[in-house]
Amino acid sequence: MSEFLDAVELRARAARAGWGPVRVVSATDSTNADAAAAARAGAQAGLVVASPHQRAGRGRFDRVWTTPPDTCVALSVLVRPRRPLAAWGWLSLLAGMAVVDGLRAASGVPAVLKWPNDVLIGGRKVCGILSEAVAAPGAPAAVLGMGLNIALRDEDLPVPTATSLLLEGSTAPAAEVAAAILDALAGWYARWDAGEPLGDAYRDRCDTLGRAVRVLVPGGQVEGTASGVDADGALLVSTAAGQRAFAAGDVVHLRPAERGER
Repeated sequence: MSEFLDAVELRARAARAGWGPVRVVSATDSTNADAAAAARAGAQAGLVVASPHQRAGRGRFDRVWTTPPDTCVALSVLVRPRRPLAAWGWLSLLAGMAVVDGLRAASGVPAVLKWPNDVLIGGRKVCGILSEAVAAPGAPAAVLGMGLNIALRDEDLPVPTATSLLLEGSTAPAAEVAAAILDALAGWYARWDAGEPLGDAYRDRCDTLGRAVRVLVPGGQVEGTASGVDADGALLVSTAAGQRAFAAGDVVHLRPAERGER
């Protein structure tokens, strides 16, 4: 294992937050796929898979990307929620909240959320999140996956709209950042799993709300003002024809509307 991701430190901090076991691998195609395979093999809730080199990371709509070794951290957590499947849309949102809180705590960067769960610094993406339900024996399972841009330089960025903690002035160690996110995730997940509504906390961290947006959906687009999120985590958009709700899985892209871009 490289010195970039301190496995001993990450395991110790994760255990204090109630997570474990923690599998740190030098490289993998996908930590989400590894955690899902473990779930199908009977792994219990709390498993964490982490790697400093993910060769075939996946995002929404099966978008794939790769990053240079020892520049990013892929982090996937196995949970087995007590709440019904209909409520699981919040898993991606609470994972985003945990990343925002963890990045702020570990590095001091002003991270915010773009609905539903992109984590931004200064309008550029520093972390993507993918939550997936897993058909597994025993209790229902889900994997919460996070891809953190830690030490990417300008020439390493996959797109101009991305950034990294290093580019934002942070030299926080990768293990410290990942551990801070796991600390925050433990709290938000426990509150959600106990049935506590998280809407107000999410709104406090979401930079999308109050802005004019263009929602691209299959077959068209809708413009309006992002006014809130509903109990299921869907984005509420106030349009000329009234309020509409958009579930994350139904939205291809969410972009600023020209009249409200800032």
